[in-house]
Amino acid sequence: MADRAPTFQYSTLAQQHEADALGMWGFLATELLFFGALIAGYFAYRVTYGDEFIAAARHTKVVLGTANTAVLLTSSACMAMGVYSTEERSRQGAALWFAATALLGLTFLGIKGYEYFLEYREQLVPALDFSTSRYGGVTQLFFIFYFVATGLHALHLTIGVPMIGTLAVLAASDRLPSIQPVRMIGLYWHFVDMVWIFLFPLIYLAGRNG
Repeated sequence: MADRAPTFQYSTLAQQHEADALGMWGFLATELLFFGALIAGYFAYRVTYGDEFIAAARHTKVVLGTANTAVLLTSSACMAMGVYSTEERSRQGAALWFAATALLGLTFLGIKGYEYFLEYREQLVPALDFSTSRYGGVTQLFFIFYFVATGLHALHLTIGVPMIGTLAVLAASDRLPSIQPVRMIGLYWHFVDMVWIFLFPLIYLAGRNG
């Protein structure tokens, strides 16, 4: 693996890498604002509806949410090791770490899909099969937030998995063009994990303190 010459709009590779990093941080800042608005909306409804909104969170599957948290944190550690192995020119190590990261990402999506299925079966999906008479309007409002927030997070994860899978293939065949794209994809993956760290307590742990 060797760094290529900079593209025509940059005078040096260092300048190109700085622009890459700035662009990624700018993108993540817009994503942070996006998810931040969702979380702010959650707190607004939680203040408005108080105990009813917290009680609605008890209908979530905390065991599955906890398992997915462990899966995602492990994937983040694997991604960090993949970046480190790439920097150390360990082609086989990088390929294995990236493959593990992608596999854990797929595991997360599989668990989340199963969780969605259980919630559908329990009539907890708004606008599809939600039982207002059984759960009430506030619970429906909570699950609107739940499906929007976790669905968007799952979408980001779905985008990240094939990117990391591609890194695994390129690393295995020693065709990674440079370290910079690896670092940027790693930054994206860690951001997705960080979002989940905020969503998990808000969605799954509210109302479970006794």
